[in-house]
Amino acid sequence: MLDLTRSWVGYLCAGIFVLSYVLVIFEERLHLKKSKPVLLAAGLIWAIIGYYFSKIGQSAVASRVASEIIGEFGQLFLFLLVSIAYVNVLEERRMFDWLRNKLSGLGISYVQLYWLLGAFTFFLSSVLANMTTALVMGAVTLAVGKKTPAFVTLTCISIIVASNAGGAFSPFGDTTTLMVWQQGKLRFSEFFALFLPSLINWVIPAFLMQFAIPKGMTEPEREAVALKPGAWVISTLFAITVVVAVIFQNSFGLQPALGMMLGLGLLQAYAYALTFKGKRRNNSDMVLDSFSEIGRIEWDTMLFFFGVMFSVAGLSALGWLALANTTLYGGFGPTVANTALGIISAVLDNIPVMFAVLSMNPQMDHAQWLLITLTAGTGGSLLAIGSPAGVALMGLAPKHYTFMSHLKWSWAIALGYAAAIAAHLIMS
Repeated sequence: MLDLTRSWVGYLCAGIFVLSYVLVIFEERLHLKKSKPVLLAAGLIWAIIGYYFSKIGQSAVASRVASEIIGEFGQLFLFLLVSIAYVNVLEERRMFDWLRNKLSGLGISYVQLYWLLGAFTFFLSSVLANMTTALVMGAVTLAVGKKTPAFVTLTCISIIVASNAGGAFSPFGDTTTLMVWQQGKLRFSEFFALFLPSLINWVIPAFLMQFAIPKGMTEPEREAVALKPGAWVISTLFAITVVVAVIFQNSFGLQPALGMMLGLGLLQAYAYALTFKGKRRNNSDMVLDSFSEIGRIEWDTMLFFFGVMFSVAGLSALGWLALANTTLYGGFGPTVANTALGIISAVLDNIPVMFAVLSMNPQMDHAQWLLITLTAGTGGSLLAIGSPAGVALMGLAPKHYTFMSHLKWSWAIALGYAAAIAAHLIMS
């Protein structure tokens, strides 16, 4: 690799990436989809790299880096494609509506529901994407707390922290943990060593915020929600798909994305059988167009991942990540560096932070790779814009959950963040 950090190429490409990410940070204010600036940045960066490397006779170096990143993104894309397809199908089968209806109909106090929603979010986000979990639990919160804005605000904050913390101890809970697992830095079972630190990360701020929850009882929804045919079978197939992906990785030494694609085949086969039966019985609820549900994938998010990964890979080819590795990990040590990167992820999002760390590939022991997984996954909770879950909830409940309402409790979230790191270091 070349060190071009002090050349016009390095400065220009770094400037392009910084400018694109400034636009991402102000996504809501500019009404600009976050994928657009990073896609443009990735294309410009690689166009400059291609031109410069060909001029100095190093085209093979650029080609090798590009090929590697295409392979890495391909694995991530296929894995997320299947996960999102299952989530979309379950949503179409009304599984999440049914869950919301059941939780809101328990007839418990606001404080009890606050803790129940947080706990449910924490565990559910270890299987589903944390943004999806946050949206489902946020919908429950809005349905139950229409007349109590303080309950909605505090519960939304708790849901954000719980969804990010729950996603940190599972390979399937967050894109960053998935990246770490696919890179082979941690085995599937090793992520669960972060369960207790992740739990602490959520419980401490949740405990401190509960004293501001209004008193009184919740009002359940009046109308029941019926599941569409096949909802439970599809849920079972999703669980089987997760197990198959683990087997492919741990037992066969193959990429987990291949196991996920097998799971997608199972979903498609079942959708065909269910639709065939529904047409014979003239039951429209049984008809399931699985391709339409796959088509509802969040392309803005997927293309954002592409733009970030290729931009960071381009900066790596120019020597920027090697410089960052020497400065952060060589100068301050892995514990301080990993803790600081978690805080940085509250502003820059955890995807580029984690991908940069994986690209730098610093010499760290097992405990430190767990630490960066924990901090990158939970550091985004410090600010409302620090995670996709937070941004999604701001859009879902704009009158109740805002940047400033979250910032008011950032001190409590920071205490949980520090306590989680301390718990991990003691356990290690």
